[in-house]
Amino acid sequence: MNTPPCTPSTRLLPLAGVWLMLVVLTLLSPGLGDWLHGSTALPWLVAAIIWLKGWLICRHFIESGLTHPFIRRVLDGFILVTPVALVLIALFGPQFARWATL
Repeated sequence: MNTPPCTPSTRLLPLAGVWLMLVVLTLLSPGLGDWLHGSTALPWLVAAIIWLKGWLICRHFIESGLTHPFIRRVLDGFILVTPVALVLIALFGPQFARWATL
């Protein structure tokens, strides 16, 4: 089974749309932080925004869809680490602080 090699896209319009979405998410984040200050939903929302931004960058700018599946999975795991850590620290902050003290 011969499959033609995948080539990176040379079109700029999709990249401009993704870049605009990243800018909107970045500008929206501080407003959501002020609006939801102290809310229990804020860490989940911030984690979702971080994951979405990382996924957009990985898929459209790094073009991880064109890589070997192992590399794609490593990148997906790397993108998932920060949001998961943020939510875990929001839920179990005192325990993590106790573990981190000398």
